[in-house]
Amino acid sequence: MKNIYAIINGALVLETEAKILISDLSIQRGYGVFDYFRTINRQPVFLADHLDRLYQSVAKINLTIGMDRTELTEMLQQLIEKNNLPDTGIKITLTGGYSEDGYTVAKPNLLITQTAYSFDKEDFAKGTRLVTYNHQRQMPEVKTIDYLQAICLQPFIKENDADDVLYYDQTEIRECPRANFFVVTGNDEVLTPSKKVLRGITRKKILHFAEFNVKETVIDLHTLQNAKEAFITSTSKNVLPVLKIDGNTIGNGIPGEITTKIYHRLLATKGIVI
Repeated sequence: MKNIYAIINGALVLETEAKILISDLSIQRGYGVFDYFRTINRQPVFLADHLDRLYQSVAKINLTIGMDRTELTEMLQQLIEKNNLPDTGIKITLTGGYSEDGYTVAKPNLLITQTAYSFDKEDFAKGTRLVTYNHQRQMPEVKTIDYLQAICLQPFIKENDADDVLYYDQTEIRECPRANFFVVTGNDEVLTPSKKVLRGITRKKILHFAEFNVKETVIDLHTLQNAKEAFITSTSKNVLPVLKIDGNTIGNGIPGEITTKIYHRLLATKGIVI
């Protein structure tokens, strides 16, 4: 079995030997942020966008990485070369550090891990099923390590014969725990929630696809009843059609035309050939 390496505070170590102390605020209080990007043929995808978001998240929870973007990029490249895996996911995590009182932020710990990732073209045709749930994530603009609500809802998701949960706040659609949400209207407008959501990198790219009529706006729960298509987006999921919400079929129950076009446009932008 191939040895996989990770980086902790600048040190390259075997993943099996990578450790942090139990006094870290990530363990004691769930305090920390992360970002996740992919490599394709050993090349980072949308790295500048991910680093922008990482540094923004870090600043908003009053942490500091302790190195500039150039230094961090060089460190990431070192890990990529050491592990020598073609297609992967790389996770950068910054924790609250070893707190003496279990509450006060200390010197952060920087953890970088890499895992193999394989693109499965069958996922798109399978799509996904969502169930709605009234919940607003805390600090939604920050990519925190806090997934408490999403994990607690796993039994609820299974009970409703769904694959994931779609959060809404009062009557306004927000996002999935690990993905942004889009809906296609009858006149082929592509809408995505405009506020209180994580600014996903895939979401950002799709918003700039000029050939589609994509808009950020408020999406009410009632909009779902007349949705022509729906899909979710993320770094790992790319574009994934939503075929059912709350047991109700979206459109014809198969990936829609607009969703399919956006999917292929995104893959081309990433350099994925299918």
